[in-house]
Amino acid sequence: MQTIQQPIKFLQQPTSSAWVEQTIAHLDTILLDHSHCERKAAGVALNLICRYPSSAKLVRTLTAIAQEELEHFEQVNQWLDRRGIALAPLAPPPYGAGLKAQVRRNEPDRLLDSLLVSGLIEARSHERLGLLAAHCPEPELARFYRGLMASEARHYGVYWTLATTYFDRTVVNHRLEELANVESELLSTLHPEPRIHS
Repeated sequence: MQTIQQPIKFLQQPTSSAWVEQTIAHLDTILLDHSHCERKAAGVALNLICRYPSSAKLVRTLTAIAQEELEHFEQVNQWLDRRGIALAPLAPPPYGAGLKAQVRRNEPDRLLDSLLVSGLIEARSHERLGLLAAHCPEPELARFYRGLMASEARHYGVYWTLATTYFDRTVVNHRLEELANVESELLSTLHPEPRIHS
């Protein structure tokens, strides 16, 4: 598939133009999926806090992330209200489950993988919200996406910083490369249902 920009930090491959075409044609579905993504991102941060309550830096840092993700959740939900879109379940694409399957079960590997998977998802979200901002035909909605880009960039940086706080940088870089390859492979075939991570 044709690509439309260079990969950003941590991502092995850029998003294809086919994804942009698919999402622009289904903006209401993408907004609903975006709502689910923000809710899940808050849940991931809270789950890590609950799993590692004695890791003070992680707890303080991810408390702020969870709060911001919930603010974004509310902002997206306001867009849904404006457009008359009811909150409803959506079948998830294989992306999230595919990455979660890479998380090793034993500590400390589990913590490292959880941080890096979260960082990769945030990096991809940053890239794709930027693409929506650039290509969305509705100026106000495009501005909304543009406003969220900086937060997503900061979030993937936070997960990277936490990983290098608790693990040797060489170990982090090696595992990040492995997981980034999986992440790109999961997106190599466009999912038939329009999603933020399809």
